[in-house]
Amino acid sequence: MKNTWLDFAINRPKTVLIIGFLLIFATAFGAKNLYFRGDYKVFFEESNPQRMAFEQMQNTFSKNDGASIIIAPKSGDVFNLQTLSLVHEMTKEAEQTPLSIRVDSLTNFQHTWAEDDDMIVEDLVYDLADLDEQKFADVRNIALSEPNLVNRIVSPNGDVTVINVSVNLPDGDQTADVNLVTQSVKALTDEFKVKYPEHDFYHTGVVLMNYSFATFAERDFVTIVPLMFLTVIIIMWLLLKTAVGTFSTIVVIATSIAATMGVAGWFGMFMSTATVNVPTMVMTLAVADCIHVISTMLYEMRQGKDKKQALLYSISLNKMPIFITSATTGVGFLTLNFSAVPILADLGNLTALGVIFACIFSLTILPALVMVLPIKAPPIQLSNTQLSFTEKFGEWVITHYKRILPYTLLVTVIAIGFSFKNHLNDVPTAYFDKSTEFRQSTDFQQQHLSGMTNLDFTVFTGEDSGINKPQTLQRIEAFSQWLRAQPEIDHVSTITDTFKRLNKNMHADDAKYYRIPDDRELAAQYLLLYEMSLPYGLDLTNQLDMNKSATRVMTMVKNVGSKELTALESKAQQWFKTNAPDLKLTAASPGLMFAHIGEANMASMLEGTVVALVLISGLLVFALRSFKMGVISLLPNLLPAGIGFGIWGIYSGEVNLGLSIVLSMTLGIIVDDTVHFLSKYRHARVNGKDAEQSVRYAFASVGRALWITTLVLATGFSILMLSPFALNSEMGMLTSIIIVVALAVDFLFLPPFLMTFDRKNISRS
Repeated sequence: MKNTWLDFAINRPKTVLIIGFLLIFATAFGAKNLYFRGDYKVFFEESNPQRMAFEQMQNTFSKNDGASIIIAPKSGDVFNLQTLSLVHEMTKEAEQTPLSIRVDSLTNFQHTWAEDDDMIVEDLVYDLADLDEQKFADVRNIALSEPNLVNRIVSPNGDVTVINVSVNLPDGDQTADVNLVTQSVKALTDEFKVKYPEHDFYHTGVVLMNYSFATFAERDFVTIVPLMFLTVIIIMWLLLKTAVGTFSTIVVIATSIAATMGVAGWFGMFMSTATVNVPTMVMTLAVADCIHVISTMLYEMRQGKDKKQALLYSISLNKMPIFITSATTGVGFLTLNFSAVPILADLGNLTALGVIFACIFSLTILPALVMVLPIKAPPIQLSNTQLSFTEKFGEWVITHYKRILPYTLLVTVIAIGFSFKNHLNDVPTAYFDKSTEFRQSTDFQQQHLSGMTNLDFTVFTGEDSGINKPQTLQRIEAFSQWLRAQPEIDHVSTITDTFKRLNKNMHADDAKYYRIPDDRELAAQYLLLYEMSLPYGLDLTNQLDMNKSATRVMTMVKNVGSKELTALESKAQQWFKTNAPDLKLTAASPGLMFAHIGEANMASMLEGTVVALVLISGLLVFALRSFKMGVISLLPNLLPAGIGFGIWGIYSGEVNLGLSIVLSMTLGIIVDDTVHFLSKYRHARVNGKDAEQSVRYAFASVGRALWITTLVLATGFSILMLSPFALNSEMGMLTSIIIVVALAVDFLFLPPFLMTFDRKNISRS
């Protein structure tokens, strides 16, 4: 046993602890540089095509990121003096929102009509004191017949209205500005809740989505991590029944997390909705290493060895499995660098780093602490006649292995068959649990107005004032009508509606002139006259570029999945190629960015899984010193993921951005059970035991540790299910399922498989 530096940790524990804690403190000090960043752009590389298209659109037109305040009068009708007064006052106050560039509401909508030879442009509700029953009816008729308002600002039956506050968020980290805007909007709402208690208020919009990302990330960090810490303490205490072992494990966990977060801080990284899970994952994975060291040590002490001898033996026996499982787990997480999502790559890198720290500390800090602290020796086991539960279970498997193997194969095939029911479906609004305020608001918006997802199209003419050409306007109008006919779309806002309204106004409000102007110069004059009449902040820069060479057609889409959204984009592009080949069309929006990143991430993670599989297989062949054992290990490492996704196919069938990384991530984790079981099995085989005796030895020596580590791992990841953020909660659920399935495969499939196909005796090596 060449333990050298490991012997040093046991023989000179105080020296190891002093040097170790000094280095850990210096590393952990970098955590002071960490900060939260919750805006949705952290999910996308700067070179992401959809992000670049969106930013180009934002630079061409005025930005349309914003916060929406939904107002629902309990009377069920917004067209009354009280509600319109509320909207009027709130619109004025909302103009003071930090970074706001535009406020759109029912009352300040720029209504136009003809008066003699003049065109009048003014707020739809200009003078509240002048409203009577007839004017209420007029306002209602105008609002519910105006395509720019229905399903965008007011519901079709007039029971809900919206105030949209558009803001100009700076590039880069937007967290502070998002918080500022959100707090201002919520404070404004709180003020009007008191003043108008007969109304309900809801908040949606991109700014509120960004705010929810950051808020839930911070909440997960301050609630889930402490809860997991407490859970680990309880599990360790109940199962290992050693105060010193539990305390030492806690120290390893804390130092592993501190060092990992410190490195992140020194390298200028930030915390996000993904990386807040790093402490939980590192904590969970560190426990597995410690349990193997401590459980083996206690087992040897029960056989009569003293603490030092037992600890030396435990380190000697477990050092290679711990190293290999840490390496394979690290490889699994490092393959997240194949991910198209930067913060998922950060999650992989930091967790892999934490796993390496946990490996080092569990082989140095842990034994040093155990040597320094007094530990009560467990009673010596004088007889082996009393079998533990795990050993009894192993005997049952050995006795019935010929019947167990075909049943496990049948269950496996059926489960893997159900895995094909899964399909990729990302709905950003569904990332949030239904119990959250933001999700309830978006569901309310979908029910009464429209989905929160926007999909904007830019039409480029390639010439100055090209938008004013009647032929171009006709094509844009046809495209807009085609969009309105699509079942996924709730609302379309297009400049052609404005042109048609202006043409009607300039012909004495004759309804037969509600059409596109026939003359380019006339269209340009109408537009110029209208723009000169608009108040500051309500111009047409959200729909037209400065040269009138491009226009933005804005749509509100139902809260559909990524497949439907990308399919809609493709259909729109195809329509344009067929019907307007001389014009250029681009599509962009945050929702479309998420839709594309889900598909790209799934493809890239499949590549990462293949790489992980090759690397992990090589490590296992090296660790087990047997090509045959390395090949055999592939089955119990691959089957859990297939079965787990089969269970998910039955439970849900929808795979989101978070679940797309589970395959690569768990591939490294579940190797833990297989490596420890096979290493003990091979240890017995090379010492002359047959397959049955070797399986019996593996169950006796490592069985208890395996189900304890499985319990800890499954519990740790299942705690992520408490997160209101679906990317985290569903990832935690599926990972827990796969970890439990991995133990079942290693206990029910692997032993019968070995006893059936590994019957030839092998020589000592």
